[in-house]
Amino acid sequence: MNNLFGKLPAPGADEWVEVLASSDQVRVERIVSHGHTAPERDWYDQACDEFVVLLAGSARIEYDDGAHVRLGPGDWLNIPARRRHRVAWTEPGRDTVWLAVHHGPGLGVA
Repeated sequence: MNNLFGKLPAPGADEWVEVLASSDQVRVERIVSHGHTAPERDWYDQACDEFVVLLAGSARIEYDDGAHVRLGPGDWLNIPARRRHRVAWTEPGRDTVWLAVHHGPGLGVA
């Protein structure tokens, strides 16, 4: 049996991303952060939509228009394709576990 909280990685220099399932229309990832953030000028600008749910820990997503969203366990959002965003903060010293589902016609397109 697989478990989203099983075999979590030890803290490292980078976020840990594991692809759980994928096809040409969807990619499901488990992401583990330990105080990781994206560089201030490093925005994700994805060609597909991204549904993300925070399973454990705390985080803040920031958008390039200045808006931001703080997430706790169970909080989710759908980030539309081409909405520039970044991970501005994750809780240091604790596992922050995400489930990210990338979907839509732009999947696999930069």
